[in-house]
Amino acid sequence: MISVMVADDNREFCNLLSDYMSSQEDIHLVATANNGVDAVDKVIEHQPDVLILDIIMPHLDGLGVLERLNSNSQLETRPRVIVLTAFGQESITQQALRLGADYFVLKPCNIEVLIRRVRSLLSDALPELAAEASLNYAHAPAPKVDIELEVTNLLHELGVPAHIRGYHYLRYAIALVIKDVTILNSITKALYPEIAIKFDTTPNRVERAIRHAIETSWERSELEVINRLFRYTVRNDRGKPTNSEFIALLADKLRLKLKNRQLIEN
Repeated sequence: MISVMVADDNREFCNLLSDYMSSQEDIHLVATANNGVDAVDKVIEHQPDVLILDIIMPHLDGLGVLERLNSNSQLETRPRVIVLTAFGQESITQQALRLGADYFVLKPCNIEVLIRRVRSLLSDALPELAAEASLNYAHAPAPKVDIELEVTNLLHELGVPAHIRGYHYLRYAIALVIKDVTILNSITKALYPEIAIKFDTTPNRVERAIRHAIETSWERSELEVINRLFRYTVRNDRGKPTNSEFIALLADKLRLKLKNRQLIEN
C-alpha cells in the first residue's frame, strides 16, 4: 500500500483526489493540507511515501515546504515529491529539483495520470520518469491562470480573513480593477456601487467592510510580508493604506505578474 499526502490550497482539488484514491486498492491518502505550514507538520506526523505538493500556497509556499523538510530531523524517510505548478519558469523547476523534487506536473492535470506517476515514483521507472518530466515540462505551454485564484492567494498571504464580508468585496474589487483600472477613478460612484449590486448590499456597507478587512490585515500581517508586497509605497509606520490605495496596489501587482506571463492583454 502506497501512503500519499496532498498539500494544495484548492480544497475542491483535494476532495477530487481523495475520492479517486479511495477507489484505488494500492493507494491510501493519509492526510491533506491547505497551507504550507500545516503541510510540514502533517508530513512529519504521517510520514507518507509520496507527497503531492502545490507550489502556490498560503503561509509557506511549496519551495519553503521542501526547505523545511530537508532540514527536519524528525523525518524517518523523506517522501518522494511530486510538485504541482502553474508556472512555466525554468528557474522554479531548477530550484525545486535542488530541494529534492522528483517530478513535475503542470496544472491543470489529469488525475489518472497523476496517480500513475505516484505509482511510478516507487518503481524502477524513476530515472525514465524524471527524464520524461524534464522533457514535458520544458515543452509544455504555460497554462492560463485563474485571476480569482491569484487574488485569493494574495489576500490569504496578507491575512485577510475569508469569513468576513470585506474579504469577498476586496476579491471582487481587485479582479474588476485588474480588468479595467479606470474604474478606480470613480471608486465611490462606480466601484462600490457595482460591488453592492453583486452582493445585494449598499455602497456604504461595501466601503466600511473593505476598510475593516484592510485594518484586520494590517493587524494580522507581519511587517516583513507588508514590506515585501508593498515595497516602500506603504509601510506599517506610515499608517494603513486607503481602500483605493490597497485595491490599486494589489491589482497592479497582480496585473504586472500576469502581463509578464502573457496571460492577460496589455
